[in-house]
Amino acid sequence: MQALRRNFRRQAGLLQFGLFCLVFTASVAGAVPKPATPKPTNEECLACHGDSTMTKDVNGKPVSLYVNPERFKTSIHGGMFTCVDCHSDVKTSPHETTPAKISCASCHADQQAAYDRSYHAKAIKAGDGQAATCVSCHGSPHELLPASDPKSRVHHENIPATCGTCHGQKYVMEASGHSAQPFASYEQSVHGKAIAAGSEKAAVCTDCHGSHEILAASDSKSSIFKFNVPGTCAKCHQSVQQEFMQSIHGQAIARGNGQAPVCTDCHGIHSIKAHLDPNSSVAAQNLAQVTCARCHEGVRLSQEFGFQGRRATTYLASYHGLASKLGSQIVANCASCHGVHNILPSSNPRSTINRANLVKTCGQCHPGVTEKFALSKVHVDAPLSADSGSIAVRWIRRLYLGMIFAVIGAMLLHNLVIWRRKALVRRKQEHRLVVRMSLHQRWQHAILFASFITLVVTGFALKFPDSWFSILLGMGEKVRGVTHRIAGVVLIGIGVYHLVYVARTRDGRRLLLDFLPAPKDATDAWGTMLYYLGLRSEKPEFRRFNYAEKAEYWALVWGLIVMAGTGVMLWAKISVGHLLARWWLDVATAIHLYEAILATLAIVVWHFYQVFFDPDVYPMNWAWWDGKMSFEHYREEHGLDAEPLLEAARTEAKEHAVATSEEVENPAAATADEHAADEVASTHK
Repeated sequence: MQALRRNFRRQAGLLQFGLFCLVFTASVAGAVPKPATPKPTNEECLACHGDSTMTKDVNGKPVSLYVNPERFKTSIHGGMFTCVDCHSDVKTSPHETTPAKISCASCHADQQAAYDRSYHAKAIKAGDGQAATCVSCHGSPHELLPASDPKSRVHHENIPATCGTCHGQKYVMEASGHSAQPFASYEQSVHGKAIAAGSEKAAVCTDCHGSHEILAASDSKSSIFKFNVPGTCAKCHQSVQQEFMQSIHGQAIARGNGQAPVCTDCHGIHSIKAHLDPNSSVAAQNLAQVTCARCHEGVRLSQEFGFQGRRATTYLASYHGLASKLGSQIVANCASCHGVHNILPSSNPRSTINRANLVKTCGQCHPGVTEKFALSKVHVDAPLSADSGSIAVRWIRRLYLGMIFAVIGAMLLHNLVIWRRKALVRRKQEHRLVVRMSLHQRWQHAILFASFITLVVTGFALKFPDSWFSILLGMGEKVRGVTHRIAGVVLIGIGVYHLVYVARTRDGRRLLLDFLPAPKDATDAWGTMLYYLGLRSEKPEFRRFNYAEKAEYWALVWGLIVMAGTGVMLWAKISVGHLLARWWLDVATAIHLYEAILATLAIVVWHFYQVFFDPDVYPMNWAWWDGKMSFEHYREEHGLDAEPLLEAARTEAKEHAVATSEEVENPAAATADEHAADEVASTHK
């Protein structure tokens, strides 16, 4: 038993020794370094990636894995690094696993930190997959060139094109709630044109917005934040910026007054143009009417800071302003007197409009000017001023306005009285009057005339709210709109009534038949022109209505249909919008406007000639008033209808004589009436 135990102990000892040797051997073997696996070389990587057909399937779409060997070799990365310096997780070539995404921050930590604070990075985090990343601007890392290389996408001259790949594409910008117009405006600006012409000094996007840390204009750290704009522009325009910061505007900006203008408020942002360009906001002809007026015309500065308002209006009412509105580019404008960037209040001794400097300022245009001349008013604001000259001008204005109304009013009244008397006398001297329009027809004409004039005035008052007739009308929009619609209903009503009139009455049916066009109307129009041009000896003869009157009648019918149809559409635009496409209302608006212009001009040029200006009826064709015209004039204008009318008059007179003879007891009286009828008929002949 003991021998057995000794044998077991001996074997256990041998086992422990064997284990010790095994562990020791393993530890010694582990301490010996294995030979290092060589990193893949660029040549090994390009052996696969240099194949232009190499692709990878991503979400069912092939994605190219091609790296152009020549471009990589000449790139800034290809000349300094190997592939695995960036793709450090690639150990063998070929590799099975997809390499991890490369972070530019491993080498460009400062630039990455600046980008992370930018508007683009925030957009990426907000889920905008189209926002710019490093590759968007710099291009592929395998082909990246230094900014100093003219071929680089971030070379100074190429910056606009690089930014334009996103900011110049309407569909890209609108998808993120922005506009592509700023880029289009920049291309047409003085900066954009200079870059296109090869300038290396003109401002590009990054000069104003920055490179990596591009911030929103509302961010106080942004280079385009309003209070930072002068400093940004100073990168190129330092002397101008220094002059501006000493001006009243610059001082206000320095105090934190956000209502004061900076460079972009006057010159524009992306659409900056040379001051000689007529489209420039700082062109001489645009200063008073557009640029300076934005602040100095309204009452905001008056209410906030006590400055005088209406500076543009009072300037434009002066000789300088009137000449400027007529297109003069040499007449004094705002900058001519107040300065450009060095604008100072008149109380400042250095101001160009300080009293001590006025002679010099005015002398720029008026050599030899005196101090008294220099004190003349430039802004015509007599009602707002209290000096002696302004008070005198104010009273002279009042006196003359009263005198004008009194004198011209008296002249008008005097001539109107004489004209009325002479017109009535001449009217009474016209014998043998023919009924041209019945009382029924004259009432229709009067209602038509009143509703038409009301529609014209109230309609054009909306289109031209600043016109004199709109001002004289004195209506608010609500009253104007209601009046216009009432007149429209009246016009449609009289049109429907006239339709019933021509359908249901004998006079109406005859009227319609006489208005129907005939082939003779075309030959009459041609013959009339030849006659009055002296190319034909005989004037065409017309029936009851000549070609001009027929054309006017049917033009009225057509115009009434068009204006009523489009007017109702605009009145009931909500209901129309349910039935038709939106653009139908736009079309109706356009037709309503231009048909109104056409109708108004047709009445003035065509109808008013026949009523007022035709020498044969001057000063007026009274048929619209009493329905009558002289037989001589009727025979001259409607010769083919005069004889039937004469025969009708003879018949009517005889019938009247017969009726009279039946009613009276004295047969001699009846015989006398018959003789009178024959005399009237013979006189008409």
